[in-house]
Amino acid sequence: MKVRLRTVRLELAEPLRISRSTMSARDAVWLGLEHDGVTGYGEAVSSVYYGLDVDTVVRLISAVALERFADPESALEALPSRAVPPAVTAAVESALLDLVGKRDGVPVHRLLGAPEPFGVATARTIGITSLTHAAAEARRLAASGFEIVKVKAGSPDSEDDVERVRVIRDAAPRVRLLLDPNGAWSVAEAERLLPRFAELGVEAVEQPVPPGDPDALGALAERSPLPVIADEDAVSVDDVRRLAGRVHGVNVKLAKCGGVRAALRIAELIQGSGTELMLGCLTASSLGLAPAVHLADRARWADLDGHLLLAHDPWTGIGGADGTVRTSDLPGLGVEEVTAHADVA
Repeated sequence: MKVRLRTVRLELAEPLRISRSTMSARDAVWLGLEHDGVTGYGEAVSSVYYGLDVDTVVRLISAVALERFADPESALEALPSRAVPPAVTAAVESALLDLVGKRDGVPVHRLLGAPEPFGVATARTIGITSLTHAAAEARRLAASGFEIVKVKAGSPDSEDDVERVRVIRDAAPRVRLLLDPNGAWSVAEAERLLPRFAELGVEAVEQPVPPGDPDALGALAERSPLPVIADEDAVSVDDVRRLAGRVHGVNVKLAKCGGVRAALRIAELIQGSGTELMLGCLTASSLGLAPAVHLADRARWADLDGHLLLAHDPWTGIGGADGTVRTSDLPGLGVEEVTAHADVA
């Protein structure tokens, strides 16, 4: 197989502030794998939180030495490698699945067992921002067709978070609300605040307390007046195994767990446990989001809006601007590049 790598800069339409950082752009590495005249694509994005910059991603993808494999099936069998971070494994797997789907003339969701194309409602994120902007954004999203809004929390003054949710609820009374403090609260703060957010109609909260103590998260979930979804505490299959049945949901990001097949193992693991699946994402293009979209029919909650946060999405094919992400009958991932960039590696 032939390997091509490109790096691009993905600018956000506006800075996204969460409890631990503010982001205005993200770098991405695009992987193209060619075999018998067919090319499959995958994307890995940089992440300060996961310790990945583009140079590291390029080096790690190159270290996989995909050229040594005679076909995509043999490369898929060799994944994952403990020497490669999950985000890199996910990007390589994406390109291989896209390649197999294009070669066989079938969309990835059919390779994964879903016979027909489907669409699912995705959450759309509102960051930590002014009350005026939050309300205006909520009205705009509701008018555009969004049924679910995820509100970032973790302001230095928790009353700001409560008021932000309140004005969003008033501005868009029919939307379903999710809350995500990104681990910003102590257990005591969470126990004080969660009843107030429940009164405002919040449907579920992601990772209210810092990661690293799954027992504390599980104990909080038992007492919480609204469902608790583990995110930063649910990275690997082993993490989820420890949390299954103790929290109400786990947020599975392909870049976090290692790709589509790892996500399927997690979905199977939690089945019947009382813990439900949320599919999340990093800020990325439609290429980076597409593999998760092909899994989204399995999720209780879909938070697949990373491409919608960009000023310009250089790929197209999964929709989302009307609040629904969709698969199609197109082979492979079903996405196409809309802007050309120069090869850099």
